[in-house]
Amino acid sequence: MTREELTFFKDKKILVTGHTGFKGSWLARILLYAGADVTGYSLIPEEESLYRLAVEADASAGKLRSITGDVRDFDHLLRVFQEVQPELVLHLAAQPIVRTSYEQPRYTYETNVMGTVNLCEAVRLTPSVRSFLNVTTDKVYKNEERGEAFREDEPLDGYDPYSNSKSCSELVTHSYVNSFFREMHLPASTARAGNVIGGGDFARDRIIPDCVRTALSGEKTIAVRNPYSIRPFQHVLEPLFMYLTILRAQLLDPSMAGAYNIGPEDSDCVTTGDLVTRFLNAWNQARREGEQELTWENVGNNGPHEATFLKLDCSLARRCFGWKPVWNIDRALRETVAWTGVYAAGGDVAAEMEREIEAFLHDSER
Repeated sequence: MTREELTFFKDKKILVTGHTGFKGSWLARILLYAGADVTGYSLIPEEESLYRLAVEADASAGKLRSITGDVRDFDHLLRVFQEVQPELVLHLAAQPIVRTSYEQPRYTYETNVMGTVNLCEAVRLTPSVRSFLNVTTDKVYKNEERGEAFREDEPLDGYDPYSNSKSCSELVTHSYVNSFFREMHLPASTARAGNVIGGGDFARDRIIPDCVRTALSGEKTIAVRNPYSIRPFQHVLEPLFMYLTILRAQLLDPSMAGAYNIGPEDSDCVTTGDLVTRFLNAWNQARREGEQELTWENVGNNGPHEATFLKLDCSLARRCFGWKPVWNIDRALRETVAWTGVYAAGGDVAAEMEREIEAFLHDSER
């Protein structure tokens, strides 16, 4: 997305669910940068969160309206829609962790499936909405470990409760398109993004946050559970700008609505072990005097089932939007390390995020 295309969102009324999460906080910063009129609807953020570090002050200053709410609460959600009258809606709210879904399957399904039903219903009952995007995941596909990249027309049937609930979220959206949105001339899409990395992710059971925690704790060895698993890793700005690209494009041309994979180049679909090695290279190069070098070790995986191979075929997005990834995996890791350095030094992480947003836009126009 170019700077000129981003101006499309200036003064637009945009409602984002899940704005206090990692991706939601980065999206909020992009939309504030674009001058959008943003309302966020989400659970109370964790004490240690990117939202509290980099977005909460803007909400307190009235630059962003932040509403505490649960997507499982339809009545409250609908009241917010009726009050805000949004033009554009992005649905990011979810229970996003695979391991948590094994521990809390019912909560995961309630949030990820009925939350989507409630969101779609609120969209259906709010005539002001002109474009809608539901963010799901690369894990929605039936993964038989064939070693091939998934295309958008392949069967949906995620294995674990998280992945399966997101498959259901896709089907809910598709049903609303067929049953309601098409007749309403309301374009609605789903976006299936790969694994995101970037500064400010404090989640448990994610590999780069685990690396960062180990590095900041002063320990020297990172424990890696699944070093041979292949994932489509990308910087968080890659899918976020693509979400906005889809949201804008389908409003201007409703035929652009659909389901889209968003992932990195094939060369950046690396094993977890390779990713950690690359992170260590970036971290060790940037470390301050006196800090020790980091290493990693394979500790084995005694946890529940997770796919060992996952890659996306993104040719549809390339064809439809002329899209391609902007930053490779090494650049993504360098930016993550840079953000972490600012955070560790007690610096202005919101300003660092803006620097990265500007750098990303600059590089996307090259």
